[in-house]
Amino acid sequence: MQPPRVIGHRGAAGHAPENTLESIRTAARLGATWVEFDVHLSSDKVPVLIHDDMLDRTTDSEGPVDRTSSVDLRSLDAGSWFATPFAGEPIPTLEDGLRLLGELNLGANVEIKPSPDRDAETGHIVGRMLREQWPDASPPPLVSSFKQEALAAAREVASHLDSALIVSALPSDWARSLNALGCNALHCGHRRLSKPDAEQIRRAGYPLRIFTVNERALADKLFSWGAETVISDYPDRVL
Repeated sequence: MQPPRVIGHRGAAGHAPENTLESIRTAARLGATWVEFDVHLSSDKVPVLIHDDMLDRTTDSEGPVDRTSSVDLRSLDAGSWFATPFAGEPIPTLEDGLRLLGELNLGANVEIKPSPDRDAETGHIVGRMLREQWPDASPPPLVSSFKQEALAAAREVASHLDSALIVSALPSDWARSLNALGCNALHCGHRRLSKPDAEQIRRAGYPLRIFTVNERALADKLFSWGAETVISDYPDRVL
């Protein structure tokens, strides 16, 4: 199933603390039918929703995510940094996130975000969980990553998954990488993307999805370049 034109970034990260269940709920309330979120592994190999390798920016703790147990991660406050009304919002597990997707009938772009030196391990665990626990009520998942080894590992255990390579800027070997990985699409940052880049990707037959697009005028320009989807902290602005 083709993703929609607008995907909520980390849920709806402009309105609620990123990568939390409340952020996903907020995206749904704002009209998003798909969300994107990031997945790391805890020290005991439980996939959890958080973007950074470190806890410092988005929780009331500090230190590496992958050196903290899932039990300890669950006890942290992942909401107060954003705004006081979100105090006590926990770091969800991937299992929590999948359950909520099913309840809300949402699709998802699951970004594999490995901690250092855990690319293949994270890809395997996330791919296996998506294969075994993806909710029947939701559209088939899309898995993405900057890390090629993580994408390859996910597809080893879940070859049916649609997948996308993420790049901040278009590398010269992008088409070779997508072909080697069996990726269905390219996800590219907008800041260093040119119209000729976008045309090149579309001519090659790959869907182009662009992040992080928070203004309607920019989204309209990128759609005119042939972008299939934009990923936004404020999906309501673009919708």
